Amino acid sequence: MSRTQSPATTASARPDGRTLGVAALGGVLSYLVGYALTYAAVGQEVSNSLAARVLEIATGDPGTWQLVGWVFYNAHNVAVEVPGLFGSTSVNLVGETFSTALFVVPPLVLVAGGVAVAVLGGAEGPVAGAVAGVAVVLGYLPLALVGAVAVGIDIGDATAGPTLVAAVLLAGLVYPLVFGAVGGAVGGVVADRS
Repeated sequence: MSRTQSPATTASARPDGRTLGVAALGGVLSYLVGYALTYAAVGQEVSNSLAARVLEIATGDPGTWQLVGWVFYNAHNVAVEVPGLFGSTSVNLVGETFSTALFVVPPLVLVAGGVAVAVLGGAEGPVAGAVAGVAVVLGYLPLALVGAVAVGIDIGDATAGPTLVAAVLLAGLVYPLVFGAVGGAVGGVVADRS
């Protein structure tokens, strides 16, 4: 049976400490699963690419995991800046080199994370679920920042990699807030019916 959200119920929609912990873990798992799915989809192609071979000659490491990270950030609509002789170039490999289907990876894992947080947190209704689902940002944001720095590749005095501001704003905040809330709302409906 569905409950309507009165002001008193809405105030109780605030997640407790346990739910916030589950949400942080959900955000971490969403990020890691999203990266793993991206690696599974493009890792082999990236490791055999000309870019990986050039990178190996320049740095001694093919950097496949870093280049896959670029694709993962591109799937969040975060551009990668590559320095060159005449300035930097902005690159998005999703849609240019790799399938646009990769754009659904971050939303899907974040919706799943939001559903899990709402269900495990016992959210009562879509509003409480959405509030709980938004909290996946607690785990996703730090990894989005650390990951953006980690996948950067030093090229001389410059670094090629995801644009940090966009990585924090889009990958770290907008995606988990929007898709975590959607998943949380769905999870709140599911939890409310059980």
